Formats: sequence, structure tokens, C-alpha cells
Amino acid sequence: MLKIRTIMQDQQFFSGVKVIELASVLAGPSVGQFFAELGGDVVKIENPATGGDVTRSWKLKEETGDQLTAYFTSINWGKRSVSLDISKPEGLSILYRMVEKADIIIASYKPGDAKKLKVDYRSLCQINPNIIYGQITGYGTENVKVGYDAIIQAEAGFMSMNGEPGGAPTKMPVALMDILAGHHLKEGILLRLIHKLKTGEGGKVSVSLIESAVASLANQGANWLVAGKVPSRQGSAHPNIAPYGDIFVTKDSKQIILAVGTDRQFVNLCKVLEMTAIANDLQYASNALRVKHRQPLYDLLQGRICRYNQQYLIDELNALKVPVGAIHEVPEALQMPEVQHLLMTGGGVRGVRTFVAHFADEERKSGILPPPRYGEHTQQVLMAELGLSASDIQRLSENKVV
Repeated sequence: MLKIRTIMQDQQFFSGVKVIELASVLAGPSVGQFFAELGGDVVKIENPATGGDVTRSWKLKEETGDQLTAYFTSINWGKRSVSLDISKPEGLSILYRMVEKADIIIASYKPGDAKKLKVDYRSLCQINPNIIYGQITGYGTENVKVGYDAIIQAEAGFMSMNGEPGGAPTKMPVALMDILAGHHLKEGILLRLIHKLKTGEGGKVSVSLIESAVASLANQGANWLVAGKVPSRQGSAHPNIAPYGDIFVTKDSKQIILAVGTDRQFVNLCKVLEMTAIANDLQYASNALRVKHRQPLYDLLQGRICRYNQQYLIDELNALKVPVGAIHEVPEALQMPEVQHLLMTGGGVRGVRTFVAHFADEERKSGILPPPRYGEHTQQVLMAELGLSASDIQRLSENKVV
């Protein structure tokens, strides 16, 4: 039966928990990295016939040489890579031996493929009845259509809302649908873990990209369901609040964003900008009125904000608890002191942790394996953990099983 340490020092919550990752790209691997960051032993199975996870080949034009791709390193920290062709009987037999000792399986096959490969939940629970099987699909277990983040963004309504007014639908630059599905699968697996701790029983958890996307429409979904308003492209401005999400240019040609959510915050904004008459103007006395008169309000605010430097406004507005921020590029964001503990270095690679929760009286440590080279741990796992000999591995290699 699965045992999780009750004294969870150094955030090694999943010390002793064995995870097998039968997933590639982003959604499934993000779940694997979550368990790895918290002490789990995550073994990533990669197919020698394809050269492993496809993101190993997704290079920026700036990336040269044979180093790990930036994309692959973004979500594969802390794992061990095993080269194994599970479409071959001997490869599948080796995987089954690993499953016997595993606690969690993460899979991202399209419906039907896992069954064909004999690595679906029903097949694996015959080998290990207590296994927890986490599955991500594109459109659910009955639809064989392959799910890709960009398509899900389009079909779930996100692209129709994203972009400037009158502009084209715009895909977000992060595969957020994959990330959301990964978070939802984590939730499901953790609920299964709680159930397993109570009963000793494993089980299957399944989420789809389209479900995760639509479930995350939040207020924009409600804007249609409750108010009959079809969300549309309006830049970064918020449809329900003003000035919220609006971007302004400062005197030193920098940018700030405001997120004014209350009348008090608006009054304090006007105080800093020395425009108290606007705070008392009946057109802007409430959020509903500010939303109604959004454009003239924006013009008034921009006319004042351009008189002040960015840092001055940020300091003054923060002092009065008016939500404001600078528009950062990614390098600036990664230099913020509040996120330095998330940065990782190992094997000549830098990365960002995906688990961000803090716990009282616990010290977060950075000891995590760097992203693995393809098949880097094959010999270690097969010899040290499964008892195969060097000659066995040589034969498997010659037969292209590993």
C-alpha cells in the first residue's frame, strides 16, 4: 500500500512514491514534474523508434548544437529517462515489471491507443490493482480526435476573446490549455491518493483539454450564461471592471497597468494623479458607470499619467494600495526578488519550478535532477532496479527495444 511520509520535511511530500510517465509534450509531463519537484521518483518512458518526447526536437531558431531544447527542459525536471519500445512484447514485459512497483501512471494517449498498446488502466490494474492511473485526452475518452492546445484555445472560445478590438482572434503565447489540464489532473490524482490512503484502493482519473478549457472560462462563461453577453476582443481591458487591465504610457515612455476594482481604489488613484474632480464626477462615481464611460475615462487618465515617470507612479499608488504594475518582459519577470526561489540550475540548464505553494516552518530546497538526456537512466533502471544484466541490455539495444 502507498505510504506518504507524515513528517513532510523539505517538501518531499512524495518521497517513496513511484511514478511512471507515459506522456509527452506539456500537459502530462507537467504532472510528472509536479511529483518530481515534491520528491517523487518519476520515470519517463521514451520510445527509441521516435527519439523520445517530440519536444526534444522543438528548437528555437536561436538554439544550436545538441543541447536539450528549451521547450523540453521547461517541464521535465527531476525525472529519469528510460528508452523503451513498449510496442514490442519484450519492451512491454519490462514496463509491466516497472508497473508492479509503481504507485501512479500518467498517460496522454488518444482514446484507443493505450488499449492497443496494452497500457490502458484495465490492462495495468491487472498487474497492480492498487495503481492510480491518470489520463489526459483531447476531447474525452470517446472522441479519438487528437487535442492540441492551439485548437483547444480556438474551440473553447479563448481566441475569440483574445486580441485588440477589431483585430484577429489571437492565440495566447503559452500553451495554457495544456497547463490547466495538467492542474486538473493533479487535483484528480491527489483526490485518488486521499482515497487510497483511506481504503488502499487505486483507480483511474481522466481529464480532457476541452473540459479543462471550458471549465476555466470563469467570469467570461458567466457573462454569456447569466447576462447574455458574448465576450469579445477588447485588448487587456476587463469587461466587468474599469479601469482594470488598461495599459498606460508614462512620461519616461514606459508602461503601467491598472487593476482598480473598488471605488476607494479609484478615489486614491485620482488623488495620486491630482484629479480629484474626476473622482467626484457622477459619470465615474461607481464601477458600473466607469465601465459605461470606459473610453472617456481612459483618455482622461492617460492625459494625466503621461506627466509622471513609471517608478514614481508605482511607488505612490502602491503606498495607497491602488493595484498597479509595470509591464515586464520575461527577463525582468524572472529577476523579481519574489520569484528567485523558483529558479533552478542543474546540468548546465536553468529552469523554473512549477509548484509554488508555501508551507509554514518548511525550507524549500533546490536539490532536483536536471532534465534528462534521452534514455539517460535506461541502464540504471533496468540493471539496478529490475535486475537485468549488461548482456541483456545489449541484446535489447540490438533489437531496438531500448
